[in-house]
Parts: sequence; C-alpha cells; structure tokens
Amino acid sequence: MNELGNRAQAVAEILKDKGQTIGVSESSGGGLISACLLAVPGASAYFIGGAVTYTRTSHRAFLGVPDDALTGIRSSTEEYAALNARAVRKALGTTWGLAETGASGPTGNRYGDAAGHTCVAVSGPVERSITLETGETDREANMWAFVDVAFGLLEECLKEAD
Repeated sequence: MNELGNRAQAVAEILKDKGQTIGVSESSGGGLISACLLAVPGASAYFIGGAVTYTRTSHRAFLGVPDDALTGIRSSTEEYAALNARAVRKALGTTWGLAETGASGPTGNRYGDAAGHTCVAVSGPVERSITLETGETDREANMWAFVDVAFGLLEECLKEAD
C-alpha cells in the first residue's frame, strides 16, 4: 500500500472504531480523496458518499448550497471549503464532512490563485481549515498533494475529537 493508502487506512480505522461516518466534497482533487477512502476494505462502514463539485452547477446540485449563501465568499478559500464541508455533512447526515477546493494546474484559477493552491476544511465534532501552496504547476502531483494534506487535517481532527 502506498503512503496515501496508509493515510486513508489510518483514517478509516479511526472512523470504524468510533462508529462514525464521512461525506466528501472535492473540486481540484478530482475525486482522489473519495477513491482513497473507498480503496480501504470495509469502506461501507464509514463512507457515505462524495461528490466532485468542480463547477457552481454541480456545487448547487450535489450540496444544495443556494447562490445567496455564497454572498461575500470567494471560491478556493478556507471559508468556501468550510461551507462545503458543512454542506456535505448536512446533505449526507454524516458525522464528518471533508471538503477541498483549489487550483491543481498547470495554471492558476480565475480567482487569482496560483497552480498548487488548495484549501481543505473538516466539519464535525472538530472544525478546522487549512491552505496549501505547493508552488508547483504539475497538475497530477498537485492533486496528490491536495489529497495528502486533506488526510493529514482529517486525521488530526479525528484524533482531537477523542
């Protein structure tokens, strides 16, 4: 198992041991967070669902976030990631919500963020968000870096909630 598989395994074990569940909203990670969680045997015990909310259309449809809830909130920020983490948690009725939003590359996004920028948020018994700037333009490498930081934040929150 690779390092990210080990990170997913660690998170999965904590969720299973606590009888808790998770829902995921991803953007520039492209579904890799969900794929890693689903690669762990027994995922049905903790993984309720996930969505790649890459556009405002999918964000609205999958998370049910009305346009007026975004007033004053810019995409690809910690505030936006936190909104999505709360929304996926509510939409799926899970213990935890995990959201990622950013610019994987090779160029930045229309909001002025450079390639390699992502914001990740966790919503649940503990809420936290972080920003990562890889400084790289390699799209796939950035996507995997985004997954890594997401699992790091999630594991930290899961342990803190003990």
